[in-house]
Amino acid sequence: MKTPVKVALGIFLVLIAAVGVVGFIMFQEITKAKSDDPSVYNEDIAELVAATKDRGPLNDAVLFVGSSSIRLWSTLAEDMAPLVTIRHGFGGAKLADVEHFAEPLVADFAPRAIVVFAGTNDIHPGDTKRPEDLLAIYRSFVARVRAELADVPIYYIGITPSPLRFLVWDVARETNSLIEAFTEESETLHYIETGPRLLGPDGTPNPDNYRFDGLHLSDRGYAIWTEIIRSRLMQDLRDPAS
Repeated sequence: MKTPVKVALGIFLVLIAAVGVVGFIMFQEITKAKSDDPSVYNEDIAELVAATKDRGPLNDAVLFVGSSSIRLWSTLAEDMAPLVTIRHGFGGAKLADVEHFAEPLVADFAPRAIVVFAGTNDIHPGDTKRPEDLLAIYRSFVARVRAELADVPIYYIGITPSPLRFLVWDVARETNSLIEAFTEESETLHYIETGPRLLGPDGTPNPDNYRFDGLHLSDRGYAIWTEIIRSRLMQDLRDPAS
């Protein structure tokens, strides 16, 4: 009887350790997200860039950049196949952080297309940026990319509704509307809407599409993202001769 008890105890300790690691990572992300100083991400950015460079030449890759929803998308490469992808997500990132690191994270890799998901960490109950300010930051991001890559297509994934931040969903929707209108000014700027598919019949976020924290997408949520985003990219980027 001692062996099963030891096994059970070992499994319990492993689970506790795993929860502790996840909790520590989440604490770090929350702390960084509260900072207005992009330099708190210097180490994260250096690690992302180094890891991507270690992969060798990545011709015609589609580069995904943004906050933890990109970082946690562990099946991105398989989900977007046969498109080659680069995943540059860093937890807690705000839109200004993505704009600040536009050159090392995006432009330096000369991707065939860029997919951005950022802004959700700028909009939460009790402390939210104005939609007009977020639009200005996104415009700046586009300008910084355009300075190096004049014609690269840039896709913005609209801020998603989540159970944790649904109280400020109206602000997120207004931000999405402003950015979507901005994308209509250029043939190489695009907007991808996924929000309605993440809602339930009652118009609130379907909890099955989110993890236990009520913020990050679950496997089911990522499956919805994959269906929408991959089909759009394949439609726009696939070589007609293939």
